[in-house]
Amino acid sequence: QVQLVESGGGLVQAGGSLRLSCAASGSIFSINAMGWYRQAPGKQRELVATITSGGRTNYYDSVKGRFTISRDNAKNTVYLQMNSLKPEDTALYYCNADAMRTRWDVFRAYWGQGTQVTVSS
Repeated sequence: QVQLVESGGGLVQAGGSLRLSCAASGSIFSINAMGWYRQAPGKQRELVATITSGGRTNYYDSVKGRFTISRDNAKNTVYLQMNSLKPEDTALYYCNADAMRTRWDVFRAYWGQGTQVTVSS
């Protein structure tokens, strides 16, 4: 199996910063894209940012210029630096990875349990 463990969430005032981390472990042959999604109460899960193994990034419009996604391929870890946080960024943030467990496997989507980010006004 592939496990994803997030860390770094918490409570911060508007305008503050947080850095989320997500480490993938277990039986891993290869990881393609990794990313962050979020879900606020009563809303659908939405994409925040993704990054390919080659470093190509994609961001949700509302976080462009404030959030930065990065990854360490050697550590199978993805990060999300969040600056200028707003109350509307409050949500449960999930890590996602498209991974193969063996060379005979196919890429499958794996999810972490989520880490809460709360931004107070």
